[in-house]
Amino acid sequence: MLYSSRHHGRFSWEMTQTRNEAFTLAGHTVQPGQMQEINLPAAKLYTHTPMDLTVIVANGRRPGPTLLICAAIHGDELNGVEIIRRLKGLSLLRRLRGTLIMVPIVNLFGFVHRSRYLPDRRDLNRCFPGREEGSLGARVAHLFFEEIVKRCTHIIDLHTGAVHRYNLPQIRAALDNEETSRMAHAFSIPVIINAGLIESTLRAEAQAEGIPVITYEAGEALRLDEKCVVTGVRGCVSVMRGLEMLPPRRSRASRWEPYVASSTRWLRAGTDGMFRAFVDLGARVAKGDVLGVVASPLGDVEERLLSPAEGIVICVNNLPLVNEGEALIHIARFGEVTAVEDDLVSYGVDLENDPLYEVESVQDQELG
Repeated sequence: MLYSSRHHGRFSWEMTQTRNEAFTLAGHTVQPGQMQEINLPAAKLYTHTPMDLTVIVANGRRPGPTLLICAAIHGDELNGVEIIRRLKGLSLLRRLRGTLIMVPIVNLFGFVHRSRYLPDRRDLNRCFPGREEGSLGARVAHLFFEEIVKRCTHIIDLHTGAVHRYNLPQIRAALDNEETSRMAHAFSIPVIINAGLIESTLRAEAQAEGIPVITYEAGEALRLDEKCVVTGVRGCVSVMRGLEMLPPRRSRASRWEPYVASSTRWLRAGTDGMFRAFVDLGARVAKGDVLGVVASPLGDVEERLLSPAEGIVICVNNLPLVNEGEALIHIARFGEVTAVEDDLVSYGVDLENDPLYEVESVQDQELG
């Protein structure tokens, strides 16, 4: 069987004992073959109402990697919360190797207040690795990083676009790390963005500890989107199969080989006004195409947004009322733009035929 050992920031898998060990988190022990919900005291409201960080640990009967899947680091990003809810109920987890740690809501304060931020207006994803004695953001980040992140060998971080910005389902990862690249490709969706690491983010600080991280971006804040959720569930399971935490597929289902974006660029409003987009997510655009307009509400000024290059639209601002400088359309550049467009269409058809779309029976699906 398999176990993980860290060597110079990479992981190798070797033969070892056939039974997994008990997994201990913050004084709670989860035996092999068990799933347990653990509540970590994180903070209190000013009413002294406790705010506990809920952690779900599924410990497989056999050894393997320790994968963290987390969501709502930005409290208003909801698709990841639903993805984890569905993952938790999959009967396929009975065949899990290694340990799966799921944290559906990292930013409890933001989630309760339907906000991206913490009460002090800090972005939790700029607070890592945190400090035990610091701002609220630093303290929450420290608890999450020390008690959970450092216990893991791999991480999938679930996100959406910001308020009024809808992201095409995509993986963002620093592909110069071999294990990170392997996870990104294993997620098996058409678009990967080769994104650098930003200081004080979960991705940057975890990878500094030798823990590979990929970020799944899909949909819009404060909205649930079925396609984004199903894509996320399928992708997380696909990564677990790639890490040999789950058995391979029984059927020869389609495996999507992703395309890696060489660069991305935002188109921003050059003036204030009302924005109308002329393109959809996933559309191929050519250099010079008119992608939308920003017009004065009184009709005497109109600015056309021209595509700076050939590429694929990966994010669109859904709010018509915009200010000068606001990000409106995000374009990713690929070496094979037509092929990416074709695969996005094919992937959408494949997704709609997935049994996970039968929402009522999701708990019984094994994603075979």
